[in-house]
Amino acid sequence: MKKFAFALLALSASVTTAQAESIIVLNSEDASYSILDRATRMEVQRLPLGREPHHLILTPNGKEVLLASTFTNELVALDTRTLERRYVVRDIIDPYQLGFSPDGKWMVTAANRLDHVDIYQTDGYKLAGRIFLDSIPSHIAFDAASRTTFVTLQESGRVAALDLATQTIKWNVEVGKAPAGIVMLPDDKRLLVALTGEESVLTVDPKDGSVIGRLPTGKAAHNFRVKDNRYYFLSNRVGSTVSLIDTQEMKVVASIKVPGGPDDMDITPDGKELWVTQRFLRRIAIIDIAEMKMIGSVRVGKSPHGLIILKTDPAAVPNKLRSASIEPSPK
Repeated sequence: MKKFAFALLALSASVTTAQAESIIVLNSEDASYSILDRATRMEVQRLPLGREPHHLILTPNGKEVLLASTFTNELVALDTRTLERRYVVRDIIDPYQLGFSPDGKWMVTAANRLDHVDIYQTDGYKLAGRIFLDSIPSHIAFDAASRTTFVTLQESGRVAALDLATQTIKWNVEVGKAPAGIVMLPDDKRLLVALTGEESVLTVDPKDGSVIGRLPTGKAAHNFRVKDNRYYFLSNRVGSTVSLIDTQEMKVVASIKVPGGPDDMDITPDGKELWVTQRFLRRIAIIDIAEMKMIGSVRVGKSPHGLIILKTDPAAVPNKLRSASIEPSPK
């Protein structure tokens, strides 16, 4: 009897401490976000959000995820465990893309529509400086020391490096047609820049912006997702493929067909699946990483863009989501 009671207690503890996995997807043209359940591969709920949400990001402490709405100039913070709304940061102007410096001291936003980059102190989200740049600031990267942020400028075909402490331009150079995704490699000596207006990824020297390499990938090379320190996934939006790049040898080692304009990506905590937004199909593709093939998709809202996969509390999330709602922001 004691052994049976102990077994029940252990089972109860394992259920209580178990984690679910939820995927948050921003539906850019629906002013909403979807919550998906990985286990069932279903949309659990779709909730309203401010107009034109595009990207989202974890806060430095990992306790909240910020959903950015460009036309309503705000960030909605959700608890990463329960997905409850925690707070709203207002007067963040046109936050198309956003990123935190590695040391967590700075938040940078790219105002895609208004052609400027804002640098905020993370503590209180106080604006430190606004830098007006060439047309359509897009994606953001940082150096390891958190001294410099790098921003792609899509319409002008340029990349700019900005000093975080002084909020000044270090360099601003032309690289190619419609640069979008940008990442700093672990060696902190190479930037990768995806050219959406071409079919390639550039290797750029972060010291001066000079192009030191070019890798053909697929039509409309667009955005990156790190797999590990060596391998990176890249979405080719018009080519409808996802490439796997070996960044040591700078070559494409695999290519996966993903229809409908693959865009943003995230990897499940166990490293087994890659989830990819399909911008033109209102769906999210699921890729088996070991097999390097697409194994399914989930329907969501119109023009799904940013997404993130979170470990959530299975006891809290289902109950609270049934009655949860976020009021639409004033237009």
